[in-house]
Amino acid sequence: MAKTFEPRDPDWEARCRAGFERQPICKTLGIELARLEPGFCEMRLPFRADLTQQHGFFHAGMVSTLADNAGGYAGYTLMPAGSEVLAVEFKVNLMSPAKGEVMIARARVLKPGRTLTVTSVEISMLDRGVEKDCAIMQQTLFCQAPA
Repeated sequence: MAKTFEPRDPDWEARCRAGFERQPICKTLGIELARLEPGFCEMRLPFRADLTQQHGFFHAGMVSTLADNAGGYAGYTLMPAGSEVLAVEFKVNLMSPAKGEVMIARARVLKPGRTLTVTSVEISMLDRGVEKDCAIMQQTLFCQAPA
């Protein structure tokens, strides 16, 4: 069951979207911010051959990068105005090859905190209209409070 959260910043969405626009890696890779809600973020990465490994699947680094960003922004939605978010740690389980047209990461906050926030990210591949799970991430985020 999805939890509902109340953001601490009334302008959370504008702050998060502005932060996403300042992410050079997201622009370079072509990551799209598809959905943003308090405690939730969905990001997508369309397939590109230059992001693959030797077998033609998305490289595990791309899976991790998409998941890390989605989890970070899910957590960031609940952080106070003027704060910054940084990943402290994450664990990724790769369950099947990341093969298809679009990789999708859906991140949910499990436990928001004043300093540390825990997220869970499900990563799937959309291939010919069918979505298939390919990885899962658990992540801990650090909220750097405003000075």
